[in-house]
Amino acid sequence: MKKDPRVQFGNQIRTLRKKKGWSQERLALEADMDRSYVGGVEQGRRNISLINIYRLAKTLKVKPSKLLE
Repeated sequence: MKKDPRVQFGNQIRTLRKKKGWSQERLALEADMDRSYVGGVEQGRRNISLINIYRLAKTLKVKPSKLLE
C-alpha cells in the first residue's frame, strides 16, 4: 500500500526544516503560520493548500516542486 501523500509531504517538510536546524516554531514564525498547523502538516494530518505550499517553499528557499518529491 502506498503511503499517504500528505504524510510524504510532511516528511519532506520535516527533513528540509531539520537541515536548516529549525524547530517547528521557527519555521512557523518565518512562514507566518501557526506552529500547530506546521506540526499537523508534518504529521500528514493537514490537507495543505497550494498557497501554503508556496509559502513554505519560499521560507525554506526551495522550489515548490521540491516539497512534492
